[in-house]
Amino acid sequence: MSQLQQKAYIGLTNPKSPDNVGSVMRAAGCYNADGVFYTGKRFDNAMSRGQKLHTDTKNVSRRIPLAATENFKESLPQGCVPVAIELVEGATSLVDFKHPDNAYYIFGPEDKSLDKDVVAWCEHVIYIPTVGCMNLAATVNVVLYDRMAKLGPLAQGDELIRTSRDTNNRLKVTKTEP
Repeated sequence: MSQLQQKAYIGLTNPKSPDNVGSVMRAAGCYNADGVFYTGKRFDNAMSRGQKLHTDTKNVSRRIPLAATENFKESLPQGCVPVAIELVEGATSLVDFKHPDNAYYIFGPEDKSLDKDVVAWCEHVIYIPTVGCMNLAATVNVVLYDRMAKLGPLAQGDELIRTSRDTNNRLKVTKTEP
């Protein structure tokens, strides 16, 4: 299946801050995710107090949907396999995990664990083998990068580099003979 047909969605469990959600949105844009859902009230409460997605520096939230949901089952995109990401005993290491073509990655909150009902409902439960735990946005980046590395990127080479880099970066590798 080509990556054009593959789908990746992200579920965030009661995220704490717009900074984290903004960083998740940037990751979603970098790795071509199709949408981000979140549960809980903390994010909405922070946004209602005037906080912004400052870390979404590429304004990904304008092109990738970011939506609240009451629960992840209700927002499961058609044909997607739910995958829980959590440091939980009995989980599969991300190193050994084979990503489904169409996945709904559900991440636990930074200050708690995923609810046991969510873990039981997901078809896969994976963890990232780190010493200590990463923050939410870092975890999303690692999972989406691993997905891309294992399933293949949409495009490669200089054209991807030209379209992806910041406007102030025009560096090219030049080979010099010894």
